[in-house]
Amino acid sequence: MEKASVLIKPEAMIFDMDGTLFQTETVLLPAYHKLFAILKEEGLYTAPTPPEERILGSLGMLLEEIWKIVMPDGSDQARKRADELLLQLELEGLQNGNTLLYPGVKDTLHTLKEKGVRLFIASNGLEHYVKGVAAAHGILELFDAVYSAGEHGTVTKVHLVKLLLEQEHVKTAWMVGDRSSDVEAGKENQLSVIGCAYAGFGDGEELYGSDALIRSFTEIQDLYEDA
Repeated sequence: MEKASVLIKPEAMIFDMDGTLFQTETVLLPAYHKLFAILKEEGLYTAPTPPEERILGSLGMLLEEIWKIVMPDGSDQARKRADELLLQLELEGLQNGNTLLYPGVKDTLHTLKEKGVRLFIASNGLEHYVKGVAAAHGILELFDAVYSAGEHGTVTKVHLVKLLLEQEHVKTAWMVGDRSSDVEAGKENQLSVIGCAYAGFGDGEELYGSDALIRSFTEIQDLYEDA
């Protein structure tokens, strides 16, 4: 755990989903390989399956941006079909019960809620995916609300978090996430940012500007107690 500035106890915490609460690769990678197998069967993509690193490195972006990185040579039809397949295959994977939250997520969220902290999710993912992950792991009821780019049609995480703050009447909050988009969303909305340095999907500069870095999710409870 590293602190770059003094933290003030917030009334709320806003969490990213992938790479923050949820070990995304546990559902994403099986779905990813099935997706490309189907695209090839349907004749929509004929090149070799792109390296896993491409999609893991683009987590946190909007799906439209992800497919441009993952398959820059793909057609618009292939990318649209990939959108449909990814959601379908990930929801199937969640139902199979082989996916994981990061260690300590559920207990830590329970503790924070008991202490009176309002909990929210803000994700650039699709609505059914984000809520599906939370429901599958028994944490959906812990959150006051779940905001996703898929549901609200926002083009950046900055706008999504701004919308959340306005609609939920939140005055003080910590933004908690693992990507530069989370840092930007926090800073542009005058929030303290807690960078999650345990997922490892981004590069070394990903969390530059965070007010604190945590190496495991449970450390956020210590940050709150010390604030």
